[in-house]
Amino acid sequence: MATSQLLILNKKQIQQKINRIAYQILEDNLNEKEIVLAGIWDRGYKLALRLEKVLKKIAGFKIVLLRIDLERESSKLIAKTDLDESHWKNKVIILVDDVLNSGKTLAYGLGVFLNTPHKKIRTVVLVDRSHKIFPIATDFVGLELATVLKEHVDVVMDVEGEEDRVYLS
Repeated sequence: MATSQLLILNKKQIQQKINRIAYQILEDNLNEKEIVLAGIWDRGYKLALRLEKVLKKIAGFKIVLLRIDLERESSKLIAKTDLDESHWKNKVIILVDDVLNSGKTLAYGLGVFLNTPHKKIRTVVLVDRSHKIFPIATDFVGLELATVLKEHVDVVMDVEGEEDRVYLS
């Protein structure tokens, strides 16, 4: 790790945050038979996979895992999903990403579901930087972090040869 990087969360702390978020999702959906975990590719999807693993142990509902691919550099919503809308229609959708910066990625991810009826949509992020320029609220957050705009939060998860961690650079 370079000296310009500050460790914010280590592997154990990341897992603790994921466990807590999973329990919050369970509490918010006690009467549901099925929920959709919609992870934004790629680190949001990795986080959704981790949440699914914990939820399978603690929850009685079925979990549908959905991958959302966004063209992040586009000025308009361009998104693809690995499942069609029949998999999320009239269901609870949990939109998952690793870091909330401006809110653009979550807003675009949310756009995927706006033309389809659903029960409710919730948002999950591991780290919320509180620099929103889009009107996005997070429902379940691992860590809220006050940063300056020039700082960057990096989430390393499931990278071969590297331990999971979150750091500020």
